[in-house]
Amino acid sequence: MVRRAVLASAVALASVTIGACSNPLGKQYEYEEQVYLEVSGAATAIVDASVPALVALRGARLDPSPTARIDQEDVRKAFEASGCHVVRVGQPWRRDGRRFVQVRVDADNVVALGQCGLLGWSQYRFEPAEGGLHFEQIVGAPAAGNPGNVNWDGTELVAFKLHAPSRVLFHNVRRLEDNSPGSPERGNILVWEQTLADRRAGKPLHLDVLIERETILSRTIWLFGGSFAAAVIVLATIVWLTVLRGKRLKKLEVSRQK
Repeated sequence: MVRRAVLASAVALASVTIGACSNPLGKQYEYEEQVYLEVSGAATAIVDASVPALVALRGARLDPSPTARIDQEDVRKAFEASGCHVVRVGQPWRRDGRRFVQVRVDADNVVALGQCGLLGWSQYRFEPAEGGLHFEQIVGAPAAGNPGNVNWDGTELVAFKLHAPSRVLFHNVRRLEDNSPGSPERGNILVWEQTLADRRAGKPLHLDVLIERETILSRTIWLFGGSFAAAVIVLATIVWLTVLRGKRLKKLEVSRQK
């Protein structure tokens, strides 16, 4: 329950921060899927994307025109019509002349995200494995929707992110720039990137991760508890040795007086 409360708070903070900013820090993506995973298998997916990208990649029934008015309820209906459990649709924003939206989807099991039509280009697996928990996501071909004439210049990026709930033991992230092995961000955030052109062309993308069974929060609590217990033991030992030394000194003093 504590883990879920912390996760919900983190996701809510991310939603408000990203949704409210037209120029968030870090890399900017034309389409971004973030999965916040729990060791129980429950998951929250947050999609941040331009409307043209949603149309082109997922076939969303939205107006991609830069002058079109984007209604949050229309975005919600587009996702829910494809079987998604939508929790929140953020306030749309504009960047580079294009409209962007954010949608948060919850699932009791990450595998069920594949049943959400607008996320259904992925197949998910999450199961126990030797030494930990194995997460796998295979992203398939896009919907090949027609966004019309969009002012894309070829530098647009697509990202898939996994927020792992525990220490990452193995992953297959590779850097987009030189295809060299990547590394987790801030300890447990893994990012797979593609160019928008490659994603539209259906270039294969395979996310493969092995994590520990114990959550980072649990580990932190155990470490804190262990440190606290050790400190108590040390203090008790010092007190006991001080009392023992006092008794010895008292006996020695009595012996000298005799």
